[in-house]
Amino acid sequence: MNRLDVRQGHPFCFQDELFFVMKKQTSPSIILYMDIKEYVTLRKSALKNQISSLTKKPRLSIITVGNDPASEAYVRGKKKDAAEVGIEAIQTWFPGDISEETLLDAIRKQNNDSSIDGILVQLPVPKSISVEHINLTIDPKKDVDGFTPLSQFRPCTPRGIIDYLTAEKFPFKGANAVVVGRSEIVGKPMAKLLLEKDCNVVQLHSKTKPDDFRFYFAHADLIVSAIGKMNTWDASYSYRPSAWLIDVGITRGEDGHLHGDFVPSLPVAKQTPVPGGVGLLTRLALLENLMEAVKHR
Repeated sequence: MNRLDVRQGHPFCFQDELFFVMKKQTSPSIILYMDIKEYVTLRKSALKNQISSLTKKPRLSIITVGNDPASEAYVRGKKKDAAEVGIEAIQTWFPGDISEETLLDAIRKQNNDSSIDGILVQLPVPKSISVEHINLTIDPKKDVDGFTPLSQFRPCTPRGIIDYLTAEKFPFKGANAVVVGRSEIVGKPMAKLLLEKDCNVVQLHSKTKPDDFRFYFAHADLIVSAIGKMNTWDASYSYRPSAWLIDVGITRGEDGHLHGDFVPSLPVAKQTPVPGGVGLLTRLALLENLMEAVKHR
């Protein structure tokens, strides 16, 4: 069986102390890093300044189908983010019994609308509508979610994670990276982007043997988990003290609170919180993708 190359943890080198805050970890060492909320605030401020200099305000179209409460909450968040930086977000709502062809026609119309820079269809949609057909219909130049086969944009969650790690000066080159999950919108593109950053990438999933999870976790410099199973990874697993844990999973527990795939406060260098972690990075990446679309009008 192929195993990851077992190496010592990499040192973290941060050059600009003005950009990072000092924070103690559960391990004896102290490293410098930026809180995700602070990072997102700084990026939004930069986007707002960039947008204020444009003669035409960027325009994002959000298409929703039905009345899913979770979807409505996500859309409110996206519209709030857009307003904060000066993006005009318009929402087009359709009833849950809309036909697929009617929805696809609406997308085609927006593809041809030069006033719209980016289009996203908020998932989930009714089972009578094919998500694949939606992705094939959205103009790749306007697919700011990054879901279409020929999209010009990186999917938002993987992009948000990579951008944040880059800002944090994570040492990608030669790092052992583990991605848990193989979905089309997170797991697979996440592994691809890490490979492009010269990481040694292993992708684990529901068919991976329990002992292999333990082996790869123990030798990982970076673990990105996107399985959506509350507190699956706990202190019974071994982690490098220098490891970074990126928690994409989010589950509402019986206590009414949101939880990630990892239990909180594991003895590692960096662990993203849930909530207030990857979700914020995903929403930021949507804005970043839209601005790329604006540049290529």
